[in-house]
Amino acid sequence: MESIVVKYDCCLLKYLIDNLYGKSKNNIKSLLKNGQILVNNKIITKHDYKIYKNNIISINYNVDRRDNGLDILYEDSCLIVINKESGLLTIASNHEKEKTAYHMVREYLNSSFKKSKVFIVHRLDKDTSGVLMFAKNQRVQQLLQNNWDKNVLLKEYTAVVEGLLDKKEGTIKSYLTENTTNLVYSVNDKSKGKLAITHYRVLKESNKYSLLNVVIETGRKNQIRVHMKELGHPIAGDKKYNSKTNPLNRLGLHATTLKLLHPQTKEVMIFKSKPPRKFENLFK
Repeated sequence: MESIVVKYDCCLLKYLIDNLYGKSKNNIKSLLKNGQILVNNKIITKHDYKIYKNNIISINYNVDRRDNGLDILYEDSCLIVINKESGLLTIASNHEKEKTAYHMVREYLNSSFKKSKVFIVHRLDKDTSGVLMFAKNQRVQQLLQNNWDKNVLLKEYTAVVEGLLDKKEGTIKSYLTENTTNLVYSVNDKSKGKLAITHYRVLKESNKYSLLNVVIETGRKNQIRVHMKELGHPIAGDKKYNSKTNPLNRLGLHATTLKLLHPQTKEVMIFKSKPPRKFENLFK
């Protein structure tokens, strides 16, 4: 909890914009909207609330911020990072236009500032949950995408796969391509596919399933799902890639960690999301 002693009479929003360094106007409006601003220990949400010299403003950054089902892990003037739920598209498809992470983030930002824009930086499959990042302007989007391999330091997942792996740790490297039915698969000819590198490590085992830590060096479509299938241990609940069981009633894949260099400050940022409890419960 950060506290500020008011130095002069003013409206709350204007005072915060002038004195809360490192936060954009949109950030501050979000803090107000989510009940994270207190004046003399009272939650205030009104922008034009009158404050006076020697009042105490407190900012609670640790509130679990959810807005219309949107779980926000981090937000600044450049980026917004969310914890995407399983079953939610990243962006619109031919069949679904509005029930997407992109649409929810845009609506959230527009609730504070009508002209807010959102830009796709990377994607998660519809049935994969976890850390998903968007840019707030096109310049930041391009800075990230044009230097993705240098800016992104770690992409880590937790996966539940069928069966027990003979080799408890390893690396899968192949060239991925896609057929006319949108099924991704590996080819040996590098001229016909895109390089994909996946590292895995077994964390826990049960009679029927393995819990894996997975780190990917590349971000190809369905990469982890394809590599696990071709290893002979498809991700639980992944019918598209030959899974025979669905013990979690969802795809057993969760994006747990995204580590990157901030596109403007160059600060190392680490965004984390714990795997759903049902992943762990499968191994108790």
